[in-house]
Amino acid sequence: HRALFSWVAKTIIALMTVTLFPIRLLIAAFMMLLAWPFAFLASVGRSETTVEPQCLWRRLVDIVLRTIMRVMWFAGGFHWMTVKGRRALPAEAPIITLAPHSSYFDAIPVTMTMASIVMKAESKDIPLWGTLIKYIRPVFVSRSDQDSRRKTVEEIKRRAHSGGEWPQIMIFPEGTCTNRSCLITFKPGAFIPAVPVQPVVIRYPNKMTPPFLLSLQYLPIYTPSEEEKKNPALFANNVRRLMAKALGVPITDYSFEDCQLAMAEGQLRLPVDTCLLEFAKLVRRLGLKPQNTEKVLQEYGNRARKLEGKKMGLDDFAHYLDVPVSDMLQDMFSLFDEHEDNSMDIREYVIALSVVCRPAKTLETMKLAFKMFEAEEDGAITERELATILKTALGVAHLSVSSLFTAIDMEDTGKITFGKKLHKGNCPRTIFDSNTVH
Repeated sequence: HRALFSWVAKTIIALMTVTLFPIRLLIAAFMMLLAWPFAFLASVGRSETTVEPQCLWRRLVDIVLRTIMRVMWFAGGFHWMTVKGRRALPAEAPIITLAPHSSYFDAIPVTMTMASIVMKAESKDIPLWGTLIKYIRPVFVSRSDQDSRRKTVEEIKRRAHSGGEWPQIMIFPEGTCTNRSCLITFKPGAFIPAVPVQPVVIRYPNKMTPPFLLSLQYLPIYTPSEEEKKNPALFANNVRRLMAKALGVPITDYSFEDCQLAMAEGQLRLPVDTCLLEFAKLVRRLGLKPQNTEKVLQEYGNRARKLEGKKMGLDDFAHYLDVPVSDMLQDMFSLFDEHEDNSMDIREYVIALSVVCRPAKTLETMKLAFKMFEAEEDGAITERELATILKTALGVAHLSVSSLFTAIDMEDTGKITFGKKLHKGNCPRTIFDSNTVH
């Protein structure tokens, strides 16, 4: 019976794919096209820096657009949407924090509320979509502007302190998509203005097969204490705990940067048991992530090279980094105290910091590592030194590099250089080509 049911289900899915799916797609596309002229008319002549009272015809346009968006999502399979709780007024809670952020479907609450969001500046130039985006008056972030982060925070603060004149800003504080099994560390942007926020949790069905049921729950307004106003990280963490309790999921100290590190496209892919995620967390907490990454890493590399592998204790490590000795620094020191003899090689710290600060630039990290370890006379390293470099770059305690080293050291000299060729078949490659080390 199960086999028959499975066959019937697969047949129905196949038929719907070639019949119903194109119809759904056509309706959704038509709704997008239909929304464009309304969004365009409502945006004409509107200032981007000031907000004016919404006249009657713009309110009607707002209702029309919400209706059109609802039909579009209905065509996409979201037939039912339940809303619990009361949405606060902009004057009561200028900022809405929504979690967990898991997919593009999280745009549904945005279209339901027409709240402003934080978006890339390039989005407004996308044909059709850009006009719809500009209608909700988002806060644009420019990747080409080095000062963009500060300007974004200042704009959020300006709107949040407008006394409810501006539309609410809806922010996904996790900063990236997750699998909804927990809440990762919230970024502080939504909490720096130190104004009341309204947490909103979004729930999807366990099985993502149409028709979908989406549930949106508005939690009570969270007003920060005086301590939280002075400490955005504390404010963010307390709101996260409240939202996690409502969702019935745990919280984790991993953050957006940790996700970037784990998923970075580079020549070396981090293993599941890497300690670099813990290292990255300590780097953030100790404020050790440099602003000018390239310059600072080169300076660290030059200083480490001069030490020539000389071991240092916790006090020396603190002096090297120009930070006070603390429990967190002790935890970081322990990650590099391989033999538990209260000593570490500062070169390993520099390698780990390079991986964390520029996870997609594996070759640059390896060049820096070779520069610190290579011999003065021939610029070469030994098998033991290669193992140390790769173990640190991967964040693992044990790693065998004998086969790799032998394949590179064709002349059996016991040493290799960064530019040494690895011959595999008839194709010579350098040691850190993308298909050489995994």
